[in-house]
Amino acid sequence: MTDARLRAVALRDSFVAEGAIAIETPILQPAGLLLDLYGEDIRARAYMTSDALHGEQMLRPDFTVPVVQMHMSNSIEQARYTYVGEVFRRQEDDPNRPNEFLQTGYEIFDRTNPAETDAEVFALLERSVSHLKLSAIIGDIGILMAAVDGLHTTERRKMALRRHIWRPNRFRMLLDRFSGRTAIPNSRQALLNDHISRDVPLIGLRSHSEIQDRVNALKADSAEPPITSVEIDGLDALLKVCGKLPFALKCLRDLAKTIPSISSAVLNLDARIEALISRGIDVEDLEFDMNFGRTSMEYYDGFVFGFYSKIRPELPAIASGGRYDALTQRLGNGEEIPAVGGVLRPSLMVDLERSL
Repeated sequence: MTDARLRAVALRDSFVAEGAIAIETPILQPAGLLLDLYGEDIRARAYMTSDALHGEQMLRPDFTVPVVQMHMSNSIEQARYTYVGEVFRRQEDDPNRPNEFLQTGYEIFDRTNPAETDAEVFALLERSVSHLKLSAIIGDIGILMAAVDGLHTTERRKMALRRHIWRPNRFRMLLDRFSGRTAIPNSRQALLNDHISRDVPLIGLRSHSEIQDRVNALKADSAEPPITSVEIDGLDALLKVCGKLPFALKCLRDLAKTIPSISSAVLNLDARIEALISRGIDVEDLEFDMNFGRTSMEYYDGFVFGFYSKIRPELPAIASGGRYDALTQRLGNGEEIPAVGGVLRPSLMVDLERSL
């Protein structure tokens, strides 16, 4: 057994001692569900395969989705889980990054006190890596989602913005378009000026009526008034919140006066800070970045965090995680159980220990 696997198993056993149930999930996962959750973009970073019986499948890109599926199918209200295993990610840009690596994880399903369970996961992983001299950073995607939900615009526009929160460039393009700061692209403007003829041959899977419905929706959207500059300026200020946690919290409290929709989410952050303090976390030195987690897996919808090496800044997160309440509803046929979890990279931990 390699040093990394020994460390992975030791971490899992320590989580079992904390009350977690050790579980396993299949390496092959149904591709349809993951494509439905993340869109076709996931094909660029997943290994795909298929067979006549099971259709398209992919090598496990992470553990959270199968763990949520397992938990929700058993109709259990509260549980803690831990696991060890490989995940697989295609690497097309950096040949030095592994396409297969070990993870040890810890997941909590519990609706009683989200701030406390957020702090529990963070503190548990922080304790596991405390000897490695890492720097921690946290964020809160839930605050940004609350700001989008509070915009005075159509539900269609808010849905588009929510969908692209995890694609910052696309999110910015939509904000600029919906606010009138950029013009409608020529290609889209030409489409708005045309009627879809049924004599035009179809290319792709959409029918004439589906295409026409899409054109009608685009026309209706183009007639909507722009999002006001006051609201856009507020969002811009929100996206720039970055710094030590006490300073960031002060900025967010000030912004809540002009963006009332984030008030509840900011109170949740305040409660989380108190829970972290009660577990011995030095929040005075903890970094907060509103944009953190926006390029991670798209199921994170609240608290997010990561631990990074100070001496090897080129490495990915040694430990990371976050809250994914909405995913439990999506995979639970409408039932929702608040959930938060985190993973560690044992191989990176062993490598860093050799560098100390």
